Amino acid sequence: MEAGGAGAEGVMRVLLVDDSPVDRRVAQLLLSSNSCAGSFHVIAVDSAKKAMEFLGLKDGGKEQAIDMVLTDYCMPEMTGYDLLKAIKALNPLKPIPVIVMSSEDEPQRISRCLNAGAEDFIVKPLQSKDVQRLRNCSTVGRPSNKGGATLPCEENAVAKWSNNKLPPSAGAGAGASATSPSGRRANLAGVAMRQVLHSSRVEISQYLPLLLKLVVLAYAALCLGELLHRWSSGGSCSLSPWCA
Repeated sequence: MEAGGAGAEGVMRVLLVDDSPVDRRVAQLLLSSNSCAGSFHVIAVDSAKKAMEFLGLKDGGKEQAIDMVLTDYCMPEMTGYDLLKAIKALNPLKPIPVIVMSSEDEPQRISRCLNAGAEDFIVKPLQSKDVQRLRNCSTVGRPSNKGGATLPCEENAVAKWSNNKLPPSAGAGAGASATSPSGRRANLAGVAMRQVLHSSRVEISQYLPLLLKLVVLAYAALCLGELLHRWSSGGSCSLSPWCA
């Protein structure tokens, strides 16, 4: 287990979970850089199981105070998605913010994580532009969320995965359900699902010309085979498609 300096007031305690030593190091260097000015205290582990022990979710583990979990999606034995679900089930009323990272920008994966309660989804490697997104997803150093208002990180997630177009239920006239935690999760999941459907339509439109060509070639092959069969079986008949 790798850790930075001791935590202090106003410092965000981040549990970094990634089985890649390179990606862990990149994230640690970024969060400890001068631009972050001591805003983060990073505890790094190389597996979801060790993260579970650190959070007291496994037998023999002692719960440690943490402000945020930053986890990779693809890991052996236990994935970041499984870790996300375990953390959100720990304390549904006051869950630890979880941000999922992945090297693959897949709409299905994004939808799955947001629907399970992830505050945001970041494409690896972690970059300096992502640091503010981490700050927005934490309650450290800013007033607590009151009245069910949308958290900044959730606004960012909606804007990112919907091309800056909020779903209808997230509008001002959507009512109380849109501002509740479950309503926000549904909004985020709906946005990602629309991305899935959109990408599916794009893929179909790309392959349609190829499918049409294959159909034409198959039909031509059948016609040629029929002509050759007629020619070989009845020598007096010409190679005409209208030959009886």
